[in-house]
Amino acid sequence: MQLLDVATASTEVGASSSRLAKTARIADLLHRAGVENDAKQIAVVVSWLSGELPQRQIGVGWAALRSVPAAAAEPTLTVLGVHTRFTEIKAVSGKGSQAKRAELVASLFRAATDTEQMFLRRLLSGELRQGALIGVMADAVAKAAGVPAAAVRRAAMLGGELPAVAAAVLTTGEAALEQFTLTVGRPVGPMLAQTAAGVAEALDCLGGTGVFEAKLDGARVQIHRAGDSVSIYTRSLDDVTARLPEVVDAALALPVTTLIADAEAIALRPDGRPHRFQVTASRFGRSVDIAAAAAAQPLSVFVFDLLHVDGTDLLDKPAGERVAVLDALVPQRHRVDRLVTGDPAAAQAFLETTLAAGHEGVMAKSPTALYEAGRRGAGWLKVKPVHTLDLVVLAVEWGSGRRTGKLSNIHLGARNPDTGEFVMLGKTFKGMTDAMLEWQTARFLDLADGAADGYVVKVRPEQVVEIAFDGVQTSSRYPGGMALRFARVLRYRDDKSPADADTIDTVRAFYQGGS
Repeated sequence: MQLLDVATASTEVGASSSRLAKTARIADLLHRAGVENDAKQIAVVVSWLSGELPQRQIGVGWAALRSVPAAAAEPTLTVLGVHTRFTEIKAVSGKGSQAKRAELVASLFRAATDTEQMFLRRLLSGELRQGALIGVMADAVAKAAGVPAAAVRRAAMLGGELPAVAAAVLTTGEAALEQFTLTVGRPVGPMLAQTAAGVAEALDCLGGTGVFEAKLDGARVQIHRAGDSVSIYTRSLDDVTARLPEVVDAALALPVTTLIADAEAIALRPDGRPHRFQVTASRFGRSVDIAAAAAAQPLSVFVFDLLHVDGTDLLDKPAGERVAVLDALVPQRHRVDRLVTGDPAAAQAFLETTLAAGHEGVMAKSPTALYEAGRRGAGWLKVKPVHTLDLVVLAVEWGSGRRTGKLSNIHLGARNPDTGEFVMLGKTFKGMTDAMLEWQTARFLDLADGAADGYVVKVRPEQVVEIAFDGVQTSSRYPGGMALRFARVLRYRDDKSPADADTIDTVRAFYQGGS
């Protein structure tokens, strides 16, 4: 299959707002790939259209893609040929690796047509936002294979990755789905949560009674144990066993033979309050001296769900039953704080106590909810306070995919009261509606300050925007040394001038409050 086939399908999917149309277009492409009966090719196509590389990271981002060679006139690239090139790029290391990697990227883009170049840019930069995420992709795989969508979703949940499921069912048929069962040692897509505005709303959604748990701002991990062998996986299913010896030790201390558990690893201060998230996250870096890091700042582990214990699968059991097994198996020091209640006042008090302890909020879970691996189930709700800042737009980036031709990603700045200038804190396109994209394209072209720098348009710092965010973290990328976590646009504030924007001192107060 040619790369152009995938690139064209991606463009058409990105231009559509209809889930059914997206599903049908991807299914058509996958059916054609299935006819060729190449499992590897099918897996690569599914990964790409989900916005992922099978290789995960290959060391190529926006900086390396700002300037690429002129496009080819005719398509010659194939899916597997490009996949092989990505693998070669990832393998480059040692002296002169940057130049060699740049040449491999340049030669790839030199052979790509305009449509293919646009697809490759978006794929490599993580900007492939065509809406073909796990739900749409699972439906498309089912349609292409002529099997029930529920069967594909179930296999993907238990198999951990949809590309492998797609490759099996499109080359072998529905019977191939039976091989994807819950298996100790094979990571499972974690269950995700929806959002509730508060504990009262959460109780209403859950039918009156909720299992409230402290929501820790750590790193979610999935623990697998088979005898004396333990494997630890991140929420993106990467194996991080060697980086978390404390979690391995905690798993081996449990009185079980086989286990699959959902847990949180987190760095805590001596008083039990959490360190800033980046302290925990630093343990997941590839270049970290694990022994030294663990000695300097050990991680604590808190188990909050069980999927399997000693030969018994639990993910199809109600949450209440899973909690009972967990409490009988896991000692209190390795369990999150929990309250089962139908009283909004009691739930609110639990939330406030959790926040006062330095954690980010609570999870509210239905006592009857099954573990919906890989899905954002209605039986889990997250409740946490929303922080907002009024910031000033400093620059805007041209969008891609369905945002092509629109000014999209905005650069955010806080006011420095001492100099009157603005300090950049990050950028975002989250929360933008189609109407907002139309409006801001016209608005920021009017505010453009000089020529564009590649895909970035600098603007006069006049437009105030209200931004919601989850926290402030350390950052070496920005001059203020801080960046917003999970920033998203709420609305533009035409009623405020740049002089009314929040200051860098206000941002620093958020930062210090989260320490």
